[in-house]
Amino acid sequence: MLRLQERLHHARGQLRGTAFALLAGAALMTGAGTATPAMAEGKTITAVMHSGLRVLDPIITTAHITRNHGYMIYDVLIAVDENFKPQPQMADWTVSDDGLTYTFTLRDGLKFHDGAPVTAADAVASLKRWGKRDSGGQLIFDVTDSLEAGDDKTIVWKLKSPFGPLLDIVGKQSAVPPFIMPERVANTPAEEAITGYTGSGPFVFVQDEFQPGVSVTYKKFADYVPRNEPASWMAGGKKAMVDEVKWVTMPDAQTSINALLSGEIDYLEQVQIDLLPLLESSEDVSVETRDALGYQTMGRLNFKHPPFDNKKIRQAALMALSQEDVLGTLIGNPDYYKVCGAIFGCGTPLGDETGADTLISGGDTEGAKKLLEEAGYDNTPIVLMQPTDVISLAPQPVVAAQALRNAGFNVDMQAMDWQTLVTRRASQAKPAEGGWNVFFTNWMVPEISSPLISAMLNGRGDDAWFGWPKDDKIEELRAAFVAADTPEKQKEVASEIQKHTMDEVLYIPLGQYLMPQARSNKLTNMIPSPVPVFWNIEKAD
Repeated sequence: MLRLQERLHHARGQLRGTAFALLAGAALMTGAGTATPAMAEGKTITAVMHSGLRVLDPIITTAHITRNHGYMIYDVLIAVDENFKPQPQMADWTVSDDGLTYTFTLRDGLKFHDGAPVTAADAVASLKRWGKRDSGGQLIFDVTDSLEAGDDKTIVWKLKSPFGPLLDIVGKQSAVPPFIMPERVANTPAEEAITGYTGSGPFVFVQDEFQPGVSVTYKKFADYVPRNEPASWMAGGKKAMVDEVKWVTMPDAQTSINALLSGEIDYLEQVQIDLLPLLESSEDVSVETRDALGYQTMGRLNFKHPPFDNKKIRQAALMALSQEDVLGTLIGNPDYYKVCGAIFGCGTPLGDETGADTLISGGDTEGAKKLLEEAGYDNTPIVLMQPTDVISLAPQPVVAAQALRNAGFNVDMQAMDWQTLVTRRASQAKPAEGGWNVFFTNWMVPEISSPLISAMLNGRGDDAWFGWPKDDKIEELRAAFVAADTPEKQKEVASEIQKHTMDEVLYIPLGQYLMPQARSNKLTNMIPSPVPVFWNIEKAD
């Protein structure tokens, strides 16, 4: 198996030349999902995902399990393929010569799961709601003059000034894709969760069978019309080849592996590294990594409440932590992780580790103690949320809590499941009143490889990502990145963003890792994309 460093080197070739514009229910008709191809009748894929599903609105949260749910039931206007190039999905487009007008034309045959046609008005409402929540979407709407439906099939997006990365941001695969919903649903205020789940994609959410955090069922949508092109990441033909997909929750890693080996389940999204030998010896199971770049794990501090409203105390927290300690506990096997201080990820064109010396060299407990003393830290308790049910998220809080305590922080580590944390992290309440001070999460490297899409680099206060930093300088730097007209100039701005992020501690990058998946050999044609999707997969008898 290639070591991660070799995988990262191989991935550079895929990213270079495109990464600078990267990423970068009452109306539900549950009877709409009837299988039509004979080979699909009665076939079900049973999958254990990395987390149970509770939050159903893929615009209001960046949680990967909710994003995965979004791709099951919704479609998007455009999508990036495996070469990071935007491709038509629900719509084709043209751009005016002056770069100020984008015209999208919906393709024929698009329907929602309740049988209604997808219209331009639905797309406009969906884009506007997305633009209020998404970091890259906010940048686009800063320069938007108007976004309107020209007719039922035409969307006209007019800008005040050219915005070169528009298609890359609208077409990005994650954090957060602009999923297309019915206008009545998309009119839900951006700060409120939707309550209707009528989709536009290849599978139907079976609301009557949904058990939050336990199981979720999706049925094939017989009236979905896939594109003719081959599937490539989130682009191309999305063909539902089985009648049903079920996600079931198994928090215990050994239990889920036993279930895969016995044929009780077909797919396991994340495999605990030290249990890999149990699967690698099986002739009935394939173990693989989804992509070469993997994930970045990170810590986020709450800027709204003491003590992390104090820059020096944020810097002390960063100084106390060690990437090697976190990664060694989280992954263990160095073939699957890499110490990396680059906020845009190592192995990407914007990767730069400036300002991350203490993180990548093992931390500095004594230096952190000194900063805390200089800052006048008054022993304010640090509410650190610890998810206990996701193998790629449970260890970081334990390691970090001990490191912070060693540096002099008063840490209150509170255990909960991941979906409870996902809900609680949206609360701006004081930590002692149901809020929080610290949590840890993971991002796919393509989600954070550009300042146009990385949610942690949003400095818009209450309109920023959870933690809510108010940072005018980072907004100026992001605007400068958009204005930079060559890769060299973009890299210069990205370097300034790296320095600023580490100085202000907008977040704490804790290194890069790969997380293998495992599947039954009965499953074939699974798309090798960073996002696990279930269209095009066939299941043998």
